[in-house]
Amino acid sequence: MASENRLHADPAPERVTQALRGWLRDGVALLRVRLELLGVEAREHALASVELLLAGLAVLLFLGLGLGFLAILLTVLLWDSHRLLALSVFATLFLTLGGIALALLLRRWRAAQRWFESSLNELRQDSERLLP
Repeated sequence: MASENRLHADPAPERVTQALRGWLRDGVALLRVRLELLGVEAREHALASVELLLAGLAVLLFLGLGLGFLAILLTVLLWDSHRLLALSVFATLFLTLGGIALALLLRRWRAAQRWFESSLNELRQDSERLLP
C-alpha cells in the first residue's frame, strides 16, 4: 500500500516541475524577443539620428556657401550705389532663414524623441495578458 502511495505522489510534483519549466522557458523566450525588438529599435533610431545629423550638416554647408557667395556677388555689384541696403537685406535674409531652419529642426527633434515606443507597447500588452 505504501509503495502505491509513492507511485501516485511522484507524478504530481513532476508535472508541476515540468509546467514551471515550460512557463519559465516561455517567459525567457518572450523576454529574448522583446530584447531583440529593443535592439532593433535602438539601431533604427541611432541610424535615423545619424542620417538626420548628416543631412542637416550637408544642408547647412551647401546652402550656407551658396547664400554666402550670392550675397557677396550682389553686394559687389551694388557696392557703388546701395551697399548698406544690400548688406541689410542679406543680413535679414540669413537671420530669417536661420530662424526657420531652427524651428524646423526643433520640431523634428521633438518628433524623434519617441524612442522604443514599439517595445513599450509590446511590454504593456504582455503585462495586460498576464493579469488575471
